[in-house]
Amino acid sequence: MSIKPLDNRVVVKYVEKNEGEEKTKGGIVLPDTAKKDEKPQQAEIIAVGRNIAPEGGEAEVAVGDTVVFDKYAGTKVEIDSEELIILSIDDVLAVID
Repeated sequence: MSIKPLDNRVVVKYVEKNEGEEKTKGGIVLPDTAKKDEKPQQAEIIAVGRNIAPEGGEAEVAVGDTVVFDKYAGTKVEIDSEELIILSIDDVLAVID
């Protein structure tokens, strides 16, 4: 099955991070759920809608780009047992080179 975003939306899938474990000074391992800082999320764009470019301009993102977006942005969907997120282009904060 495939997915095609409409209008000014993009479909992304999470990028796997290898940050390792975070420990306190006392040696206690902190799980992701215990971390207080809200970090933006990174994902790879796998599909783009037709209207992602500003009027008269060029699109700033393309399929294959790795982007950063806010943690609570978008709508999560599952396609072929893979978790994807549909984002508005306005929710994309940056492109990582």
